[in-house]
Amino acid sequence: MNPRRDAPSDPGRAEGGSHSITRTDGAQQPLTPRALEERKLIHRNDSVRAQADAFRGLRTKLLALGQDRNFVTLVAPAQPGCGGSFVARNLAAAFAFDETKTALLVDCDSLHPAQHAALGVNAASVGMMDYLEGGVTDLSAIQYETGLPRLRLIPSGSPRETAGESFSSTRMRMMIDSLRGTHPNRYLILDSPPVLNSPDARILSELADLIVLVAGYGQVTVDSIDAAAASFDPDKLAGVVFNTLY
Repeated sequence: MNPRRDAPSDPGRAEGGSHSITRTDGAQQPLTPRALEERKLIHRNDSVRAQADAFRGLRTKLLALGQDRNFVTLVAPAQPGCGGSFVARNLAAAFAFDETKTALLVDCDSLHPAQHAALGVNAASVGMMDYLEGGVTDLSAIQYETGLPRLRLIPSGSPRETAGESFSSTRMRMMIDSLRGTHPNRYLILDSPPVLNSPDARILSELADLIVLVAGYGQVTVDSIDAAAASFDPDKLAGVVFNTLY
């Protein structure tokens, strides 16, 4: 299977401070286009049209591969600095653009979690690792609104040095099955640690239906891309995204 190659561009940056909008009950209201740009999230306005179309195109290819079922996609950067979290976040946003679908972004980088900060979720909030370690028993307690309709986040939680054992646990597999199975229109996006730095990405790939490998444009050698791709089942590898945002 030859990977298809897609290259989302660097989004324009808006000026000004953060625009997190939170109701008194803790739920987020929809964010403005300017606030979305500050969080490096695509939206429908012309200012990031090219980037939004690139991610919609990637979503369309994944949907064609996934056929008529919801699926789990692992977004895995080849090495640090490739912008894997940016790609994962915006791929999830692209799924959420479709009013017939919902997206759940799961931050699986337990050593360097980033999605909670990017999406304005309280850094002290409990997350996936708290659930896997038994500190939280209710899955709904680790799912957070993001300010983007139909997109929710499960943050990693407090940083951990190692998570491989948790990722390969029965509890992890049951969590993924439950998150997908209870909502037939929900698409899960797993934001992975770098492939070449630890075995965690390979372990997580066992839980995914499709895999998107992210390479920093001009930063990752062909040999490194090939080595990263070789970590995965070739039948699951949907393609390589060459990302220009680091």
